[in-house]
Amino acid sequence: MARWEPDARGRLLRAALDLFAEQGYERTTTAQIASRAGLTKTTFFRHFPDKREVLFYGQPMLMELATNGVRDAPADATPLDAAAAGVDAMASAHVEGQREYAPQLGAVVAANDELRERAAFKRASIAGAMADALVVRGVDERVAALAAELGARAYYTAFDRWIAPANTEPMPDLARTALTELRAAAAALA
Repeated sequence: MARWEPDARGRLLRAALDLFAEQGYERTTTAQIASRAGLTKTTFFRHFPDKREVLFYGQPMLMELATNGVRDAPADATPLDAAAAGVDAMASAHVEGQREYAPQLGAVVAANDELRERAAFKRASIAGAMADALVVRGVDERVAALAAELGARAYYTAFDRWIAPANTEPMPDLARTALTELRAAAAALA
């Protein structure tokens, strides 16, 4: 693969996933990932601080989308409706091409304690960002935290459904369905 070909970040991700599957996460080096992608190690570090972040590169963007979605929700939106706007914004960022490598990514994360811990941290960070945005809107901290947790759970539930091989529904539809299910479950608690 020529070094000048576009989409260096995507090439690095695909190379990393292939190498993680072939030889394991622990035994894969950044130099191997760069070489497999047809890039230099310097290019790798221009895109990612370490090999772990190859797997989580979209998280800062998701946090920003979630925060902006909550912030831009209508002024009269309930806390859960505002969180739903954040979930919609995150779900809309997923494109069909991402589905092809998401199961492989999930398998790599599931097989490694460090990566599972990082995934949990990233998930909590997304919920925290939504909760902070809700508080800025004037929502009580406890209510904001609960709405954000439901939003994050809906997003990740939808993501798991979206990457299922038999799925044909778009990610935003799945996210709305997951949030509707969670609203019903929360109502049943009363």
